[in-house]
Amino acid sequence: MTIGLEHFLTVSALVFSIGLAIALSKRNAIGVLMGVELMLNAVNLTLVAFSRFSISERPITGQTFAVFIITVAAAEASVALALAVSVYRNRETVDVDQMNLLRS
Repeated sequence: MTIGLEHFLTVSALVFSIGLAIALSKRNAIGVLMGVELMLNAVNLTLVAFSRFSISERPITGQTFAVFIITVAAAEASVALALAVSVYRNRETVDVDQMNLLRS
């Protein structure tokens, strides 16, 4: 049995759905960020799988996009964690429902 593109896409869809469920169900800001990171990793898996199984002149294009997504995800995670720490210092909570930053 060989592992084909369908297997990668199935795993990627499963990881994306788990990330979406986590991002929508968690009330904690850190949990929401973890769900978003899982969704970005699922997209990376899909890009690398398509890059691996496609026949093209430039087979490394999908892997290059994956590296860019990893870079953007790292920057997004650092900014979001800094915001979460800042909100926690001011409001003493990271509960998404209680974050009304427009009100004093």
